[in-house]
Parts: sequence; structure tokens; C-alpha cells
Amino acid sequence: MKKSHLFAASLLAIALPQAAISAEPQEGSGATDGFMLVWQELFDGQELNPLRWDIEVNGAGGGNNELQYYTDRPENVRVGDDGQGNGCLIITARREKYSGKNFTSGRVNSKNRIAFTHGKLEASIRLPKTANGLWPAFWMMGNDYDQVGWPKCGETDILEMGNAEGIKNGTQERFFNGACHWGQGWPAASYAKSTTKAYSLQDGEFHLYTLIWDENSIAMYVDLDRQPKQNPYYKIDIPADDPDNEWSAGNYFHKDNFILFNLAVGGDFTGLHSASDITSLSDGNNNEASMYVNYVRIYQKGLTSENLDALDPGDSEHSSGITDLRADAGDRIRFDGNNVISSHPAIELYSLSGSKVASTDCGVLSVDSLSPGVYLAHTKASTEKICIR
Repeated sequence: MKKSHLFAASLLAIALPQAAISAEPQEGSGATDGFMLVWQELFDGQELNPLRWDIEVNGAGGGNNELQYYTDRPENVRVGDDGQGNGCLIITARREKYSGKNFTSGRVNSKNRIAFTHGKLEASIRLPKTANGLWPAFWMMGNDYDQVGWPKCGETDILEMGNAEGIKNGTQERFFNGACHWGQGWPAASYAKSTTKAYSLQDGEFHLYTLIWDENSIAMYVDLDRQPKQNPYYKIDIPADDPDNEWSAGNYFHKDNFILFNLAVGGDFTGLHSASDITSLSDGNNNEASMYVNYVRIYQKGLTSENLDALDPGDSEHSSGITDLRADAGDRIRFDGNNVISSHPAIELYSLSGSKVASTDCGVLSVDSLSPGVYLAHTKASTEKICIR
């Protein structure tokens, strides 16, 4: 399938899927501070969408001496109910002999499927009890990984738990970190920052992890939906590209990144390298534990520095306003920087939450009164996403 460049000058028509149904709201921190929702995964289907996600299969240890074998079996990676009525990506680590390893688990990524530059990325995650030995992560790498490898692709770790320091201090459920890694080779340049939260992030509840990434910096937050006025737990300044300094962070963090979720077992991060050291998978939990991802959302502002490449348009909002929009033919809607233009006289413009924000019967719709962002332009012949700057 051809990629959808939603911010390109000439717009590509996309089909809108049926609205997902979920037991709980999947809204995150919402369209705040000029951000508009441009893509989301609600995990409310029957299986993982291969146009969005790849399930990795390997026992290489992730370059960190991890102890698990990543499989694509449903025992390790599946989409399903979390037991509380929420459709989720479910990644399960198990103590079992498999291909020379003592543990199995799962790792999924959106490489060459869903990738973006700059914006707000967030995921709602319910974490397992990590102590001692589980290492859940929500992170990104440059979508040029296949061409340049690591660390030239750049890596952004939004959430990692299970670190040896948390185990040592008895703060495993509250100790976590964010990090960035980059450079021309090993050893990579890195900046990591750990935080000990005042409350547990392994309390059986979903917590929201948010990345805000722009031309100047990368910042990370936890539970931004509950505490919108907070400082980031991690922030790094990223200057503009610097061709005279090949190790400058700005050369690695202004390009498309893809998304990853995984649940590692043991390894250097945890300080545990023997199966006997892993106490988090035991008879007490039937030798397995799961990480649940309720949804993933990408927001952008419609800036020229932003980009979104998507093989699949993502799940629609929970709104009949969007669900009812259907393309009847291949009419091309154009945006000339001031107006939405169509050969059909009637044009309706909707927000991505499904609310009608403007309409006309003359085939030319002025957008001067609208805030910058991403909208759905609808005529009798087609529905297309457009970016108003």
C-alpha cells in the first residue's frame, strides 16, 4: 500500500475505518496547546494490524544481554481484552524453555509502517510488577534504522522500568527513566535521567506516558491527563542539524521515528543475568506477567517541520460525525493555503473529533477563521485529511 503523506502539498484520499468501541475513554491528554490528533491505535480489533505493527522474532538479547526469546506466538503477543473490558495490546513474558532461552516475551514496532517527525506521542500502559527482572519499555528509533543502523538512527526511550538501582533501593514500582542515545558508533552519546515517583506506576492501573517533541527539545511526562500542569520528568534540548559536528544531537532527532513496545527479561539494565535471579516470574503468578497498552495517539500542530508517514490511517474517533463520512468517488480536494477547493459545490469541514467547523455551497471554503491543525474535508465525492497552517 502506498504511504499517506498527510502533510504533503497535494493531498491523498484515505478511507476511514469504522469507529472503535471500547469500555473506557481512550482520550489521553487530548488536543491541547494547538495539537490536533492525526493518528491513533486503539487496539480494539481482533488482531494486531500488520499495516501498523511488526512482531519481532529473535533471541539476540537486544544488545543488552537480555534473557528472553521474542516470539510472535499469541502466548507472548496478542490483542485482546485486559479483563476489565479494555481492548489492548498484550505483551506477556513467560518463564519457559524456548530456543535455548529460559524465558519468552514480545516486542512490536511500527518501523516502515507508522513513523512521524515532531509532535505529541502518548500511550496508556498498565505495567506488570517488575521486581525482580522485568524490563518494560515504550520507545522510538529513527525510521532509517535499516539504512544506518544503531546508534546513527537515534533512540528515544520514553519509559523504562526495572532498573538495577530501583531494585537495590526497593523503589522498583516508582523508579523509572527516560533517555536519548545517538552518534556515529559505539560507545554512543547518551543522556538519561531517572525519577522516583511519589506513587506506584505498577498499581494495576493504566498510566499515561507522553512525549512532546519539537524543533527545540524532547520532553516526557507521566499522567499528563491527570496532572496537566507539571514539569517533564525528562527533557533534552536538540539543536538544529550541524553538518560540522557529526555527534551533535540535532543530526539525529529531526527525522521520522517509529514506535516500539517490549517487555524484556533480565539484562544489563536490570543487573540480572541468570534465570535464578528473576523473581518476577514465579509460581505466584503462574510464571508469567503482562504489559497492557490500551491506546497510542499522535498529535501534531500542522507545522512545516512535522511529518507523518502512515501505511494505515489509524482508528477513527468515537464519533458518529466521523463514522458517517464516506468517500463515494475519487474526487480530489485541494488546499491552496487560504481555501479548501473542490469541483463539488458543497464542502464540509470537520475536526478530527467529528464536529463540523465550517461549510460552504460554492466549492470554495475560506479557512481564515480556523486555527492551524488537521481537519477532515468532506464532499459528496470524497473525504480527505488536510493540514491547515
